[in-house]
Amino acid sequence: MGKIIYITGGARSGKSRLAEELIFESKKDRIYVATSITFDEEMRERVRLHKLQRGEEWITIEAYKDIYKYLEMYKNKNMIVLLDCLTNMVSNNMILDTERDWDNLSQEELAKIEKNIENQVIKTLEFVKESTLDIIVVSNEIGMGVVPPYALGRYFRDICGRMNQLVGNRSDEAHLVVSGFKLKLK
Repeated sequence: MGKIIYITGGARSGKSRLAEELIFESKKDRIYVATSITFDEEMRERVRLHKLQRGEEWITIEAYKDIYKYLEMYKNKNMIVLLDCLTNMVSNNMILDTERDWDNLSQEELAKIEKNIENQVIKTLEFVKESTLDIIVVSNEIGMGVVPPYALGRYFRDICGRMNQLVGNRSDEAHLVVSGFKLKLK
């Protein structure tokens, strides 16, 4: 049965660094699930630096949906997965596949979008629990700021908050990182 570790905190708080430390301490073979999409030169440079920091001994999977399908071939191996990050996964599932008028979106359509994202998260967590893989899920805690003044921002904040709660509740261990300091929550 796989173990789920959840790490949350603000942007640039040290979440990914903590996740990588835990992974190196595990001495297991490593899989990195990159949920971001490289749209521009700045993002390509970020990806390059992350790869350099991690080193070459990682299997890298670039995916923001159906992550459990990409992990299928490793399910019986003694490996550890870093999913970095849940926030990008949510964002990409909200906006990349279909163009929407977020200012005039019905609550019914919004509920469908969130249910789809929730299903993606649950399937990934259930897959890990039924495998020999461990996973560390990194996510931004975005609910501590002001309420966004536009609909898409509010929907994103709300869905991320609920997905963070879902992963946190199903995790075996959870940490909050602030300014490089970690606080064990669970």
